Amino acid sequence: CLRVSTAPRADMPQTPADQNLLTTAERSDFIHTARYAEALQLCEAYAARWPDAVRSFDFGSTPEGRPLRALIATRAGSLDAAVLQAQQVPLLCWQGGIHPGESDGKDAGFMVLRELLSTPAADDPLKKIAILFIPVFNVDGHERFGQHNRPNQVGPAEMGWRTNAQNLNLNRDYMKADSPEMQAMLRLLTAWDPILYADLHVTDGADFEHDVSVQVEPIHQSAVGLRAAGVALRDAVLAQLAEQGSLPLPFYPNLVEEDNPASGFSEDAYYARFSTGYSALRNRYALLLETHSWKNYQTRVRVTCNTLRALVQQTVAEGRRWLRLAAEADTEATQLGGQRVELDHGAGEQVSMIDFRGFAYTREPSAISGGLVTRYDPSTPQIWHVPYRDSLVATLSVVAPRTGYVVRAGYAAAIAERLAAHGIRFETLAAARAAQPLQTFRATAATLTPTTFEGRTLLTVKGEWQDETRDLPQGSLFIPIAQPLARVVVALMEPQAPDSFLSWGFFNAAFEQKEYAEPYVAEQMARELLAARPELMEEFKTRLASDRNFAADPKARLEFFYRRHPSWDEQYGLVPVFRID
Repeated sequence: CLRVSTAPRADMPQTPADQNLLTTAERSDFIHTARYAEALQLCEAYAARWPDAVRSFDFGSTPEGRPLRALIATRAGSLDAAVLQAQQVPLLCWQGGIHPGESDGKDAGFMVLRELLSTPAADDPLKKIAILFIPVFNVDGHERFGQHNRPNQVGPAEMGWRTNAQNLNLNRDYMKADSPEMQAMLRLLTAWDPILYADLHVTDGADFEHDVSVQVEPIHQSAVGLRAAGVALRDAVLAQLAEQGSLPLPFYPNLVEEDNPASGFSEDAYYARFSTGYSALRNRYALLLETHSWKNYQTRVRVTCNTLRALVQQTVAEGRRWLRLAAEADTEATQLGGQRVELDHGAGEQVSMIDFRGFAYTREPSAISGGLVTRYDPSTPQIWHVPYRDSLVATLSVVAPRTGYVVRAGYAAAIAERLAAHGIRFETLAAARAAQPLQTFRATAATLTPTTFEGRTLLTVKGEWQDETRDLPQGSLFIPIAQPLARVVVALMEPQAPDSFLSWGFFNAAFEQKEYAEPYVAEQMARELLAARPELMEEFKTRLASDRNFAADPKARLEFFYRRHPSWDEQYGLVPVFRID
């Protein structure tokens, strides 16, 4: 099903004299991509060929025991992270293969890095910046190699699988950090601290002429002081790609209604579980590159090469300014306590009509599915005049606590492991603390997802923070708000945030009732309460008169009294995260 398409202008990197530096993609005229062994071999070959400019190292291992390999390349000084940071050398990170079937970033990364390392000294960008390259992040998924892994993608002939060996999508794992790969990646990001993190993908979906989309954060979310430079970065990359013959988009081309081009598109701000949203919370820039799956592999790799070149040029030109802006955002984050923080976003009401370069299509009833089926004619370009919801509004915001959060000791172990991976500062209480004034969140409603998502049963709650005085057990965790990663802290700790520990199901046990009273016991408890507190009868009667379902439910009527009895579990529905304000 290979489709011939005109490749955007811009030459591929020149073939090197040393054939050991070539990728299988180049050797096969972009019919094939290689197994992970080639990535390891190329990392070692690059380090051997340019020992003063390249270092190859492992930063973790996969569930199946494979090494996670990275390259650091620079001629701006040391190949050590701390020295580069001390010298204010802008670090650009390229990440390939978080979805291994989308292997464009792996092959393009090696090709452009080889091109840079071969650049004459006078024009060498690596004298001004450093590049951290992860050829394949999801290595176990990469080695689940097959011919049919992405049936809606044109080439290469074989490719890897989307998820890791635990069947987790790593690009949903940045916050909860369940996988060993992500825990290793978070430690890598903490140690090296790239100012720009490029996550290299291939999109699928509708068929159209556009060959690439580019999205940058922070633009819509996180520190306001970073956003203007984010817009400038995105626009510069889009302009350079257009000059080289691409038809780039500034938004992810996901149809509002699946398989219906007439429904148009909608702007999106990514949750923190994704690389772009997560980097924004860390006060760093992220670029999501999505080449289009219906362009052939050579075209997609070429577009990815062009994008990487543009990122190098922008990092050389703007990298030091980005570092200053990020440092200011870090300082601002240490003062986030008492400030309003946006935690979720949605498309606003504003709608623009845009001309989108698609293909002619029909939508007809299908005898197979029983629904409408869309059929594209890629031989007939067609302008789609479609709606585009191009604004975003905050749909959830909170005022951050002035001091920080506490995680109760019983839930501390798993949380501490994740906090450490993120590089978040916290301390473990060495002694219990009695009668502490704090804020608690008691859920008035808690809803579990009917099926698991990324291996977890998700939880959503309703409720509000309220002032209480509680004892804090020894072993509880205190997470101060005054730290550069304060936005990550708030997003993890606020119960209603979409990627909080609570939302990802870390505290589900707190919402399981473990003690009960049999109906005849509850009946006696109710009579005792009414005798001791006659005012309860009026409250009970009011509830009976106003709530028909309650009035018709014997269990609910008994629970009305049970919840007011001293034997009721006061920790049931209590979120084990407290705010100190």
